Amino acid sequence: MNAATDTPAVYRFNRAIVRQPGTSVGDGIRLVDRGTPAYDDVRSEHSAYVAALQAVGVDVTVLPPLDNLADSLFVEDPALVFTNGAIVLRSAVPARAAEAAFLTLELQECFPRVLYLPEPGCADGGDVLVTPTQVLIGLSARTDRHGAAGLEACLNELGYDTAIVQTPTDVLHLKSDCSLLDDETVLSTHRLARSGIFSDYKVIETPAGEEAAANALRVNDVVLVADGFPATIKLLQQGGFDVCPLPTSAIGLLDAGLSCMSLRWHSM
Repeated sequence: MNAATDTPAVYRFNRAIVRQPGTSVGDGIRLVDRGTPAYDDVRSEHSAYVAALQAVGVDVTVLPPLDNLADSLFVEDPALVFTNGAIVLRSAVPARAAEAAFLTLELQECFPRVLYLPEPGCADGGDVLVTPTQVLIGLSARTDRHGAAGLEACLNELGYDTAIVQTPTDVLHLKSDCSLLDDETVLSTHRLARSGIFSDYKVIETPAGEEAAANALRVNDVVLVADGFPATIKLLQQGGFDVCPLPTSAIGLLDAGLSCMSLRWHSM
């Protein structure tokens, strides 16, 4: 990944942006309705997440809640951030279309360059996995081919190599099924690993029944993992990773995981 040659590893971060959950968070979009999370539970899990980022050396900017935008705490979907710039994306979901505008001013203050996904097309940050060699863009219900092509152009403009890949049809986002653990290792579900997109990596597969654990998050020397997946946690610990389990039972009801709740970058 060309633009990373003079910057730390892609999982090294010292800055992050998060947004507090609004009171309407229980109305958030989900593929399957498994119940409505209580606002206090989501707020508590979000606070634990912020504390975990701070504990590993990340300076976290906490934005105020947007009570009329239920999914607005998932700040990684409407934007992407890198050391040398940010990209404002466009949602395929009408109810989430306004979120990007509320992030733009903050991004303009934090980054030397802010690019905007060209029309036509839509793309979500949850479909983007940054690896040491390239940025993978997953096609999904939230990221269409026009959006992926436009995003690829923006990433190339910032100096990043890219590849467009296919997300499994029954999966919300590419990163719902995978995460980067180190320079040569990914955590992945079996259904995504068998696609072959990680042929150049060592793959740790989530055990059957723990597919949702694949959306882990490496931050500096620690891997944040949802605490409801003991078999995956054990595999990671056996692999030598320093694991920090975090509560996600409420946030998980909204089809969310650990990567989507923050925008993370290394500020030089």
